[in-house]
Amino acid sequence: MDVLAFVPQFGGFLYTIASFVIALSVIVAVHEYGHYIVGRWSGIHAEVFSLGFGPVLWSRVDKHGTRWQIAALPFGGYVKFLGDADAASGKDDQAMQAAADDPAALRRTMHGAPLWARTATVAAGPVFNFVMSAIIFTAVAMSQGIMRDPLTIGALAPLPGVENGLREGDELISAGGLAVPSYLEADAWEAFREALPQEQPLEYQVRRGGSEISVSGPYLYPPYVRGVVPRSAAADAGLQPEDVILAMNGAPVVSFDQLKAHVEAADGKVLVLDVWRDGQQVEMALAPRRTDEPQPDGGFATRWRIGIIGGLAFEPATESAGFGASLAAGTYQVWAVVETSLSGLKHMITGAISTCNLSGPIGIAETSGAMASQGAESFIRFIAVLSTAVGLLNLFPVPALDGGHLMFYAYEAVAGRPPSDRAVRVLMSLGIAIVLSLMVFALGNDLFC
Repeated sequence: MDVLAFVPQFGGFLYTIASFVIALSVIVAVHEYGHYIVGRWSGIHAEVFSLGFGPVLWSRVDKHGTRWQIAALPFGGYVKFLGDADAASGKDDQAMQAAADDPAALRRTMHGAPLWARTATVAAGPVFNFVMSAIIFTAVAMSQGIMRDPLTIGALAPLPGVENGLREGDELISAGGLAVPSYLEADAWEAFREALPQEQPLEYQVRRGGSEISVSGPYLYPPYVRGVVPRSAAADAGLQPEDVILAMNGAPVVSFDQLKAHVEAADGKVLVLDVWRDGQQVEMALAPRRTDEPQPDGGFATRWRIGIIGGLAFEPATESAGFGASLAAGTYQVWAVVETSLSGLKHMITGAISTCNLSGPIGIAETSGAMASQGAESFIRFIAVLSTAVGLLNLFPVPALDGGHLMFYAYEAVAGRPPSDRAVRVLMSLGIAIVLSLMVFALGNDLFC
């Protein structure tokens, strides 16, 4: 047996784990820092701020008396406030009794602080996740800029087999005899795309240097791979960004829509792809997989997909975006992740889509590694999406999660008294059981779906 043959796989495994740990550590650190800093501002003393669980590898105590530590198991973290018995903020009866006769000391505990302080401290974790995501999305929008209007050609995709008369800086006037609408008008652009004749070469009218000229070029939406979806058939087969799919089962394809039609018609059967890569033609085989895709109306549609992302035959030219527009786009992306997640959960519960859409730690780790391998921007965007998902999950009204504590505080606000300690303990045990069951279920999806 050749032991060296396992080195690339082992290296890939370490890369995946490292990417997952980095992503999770950033998200957890921001989440727990939200709890910590708002608690401190609210007058609640934090005894421990821990990244990870288990044996402590490093620690120090700051001037506020909080122990900051890094533990051996880097899969989470917690803030333990004064009066907490554990990382889930269960009440330490002994500590609370010791502070009962001292109003100042009682005020510094998590369970003796005013309701508003406890509510703000608990809610701060998810809020900080959402804020971090919005900041990342805003920064990405500012760095990428906004698309020029009218549509202007940026970098051209390397496409074989067709003479390309398009040039960077050309403004598109028409394509295939059809006037090119604003790319920002979604309905008009979709109608234009559907009416576009699927032929190659395609005739274009462009504005270049102040003059209008006619040129020939590739189909506007070629079978060009701009991105590969992690954990998809394409990723497993080895397809890469900048690959061009020339044929499927021997039938030439000139457009991305033709490629999609072949995939749908295959009905899950194996497809043989002729792929152009770095000046050479290679052959690959893969089987499309059923995928539940979110729709504009909030529902989901099940389709056969191989897991590649297409696009235009060129990168659209962009111009700098203002902070206001970028912030609006970043905030909207956070909301879109929340909306899609809630819709997906609803459709899984009702049985409209497969529960295999729920990923566990293995799936998230694989996606972390795949996004990191696609570059820093993809990885940072993935962290933003995952941070939003973590913030949303923590707001679910399940005891042991932040949402469960907020549910207890809502009861206290309405009833004028907190729920009994016994009721809290029972509900917390139930909440932990629910969370663990969900984790086991998601892990099963990773292994068997």
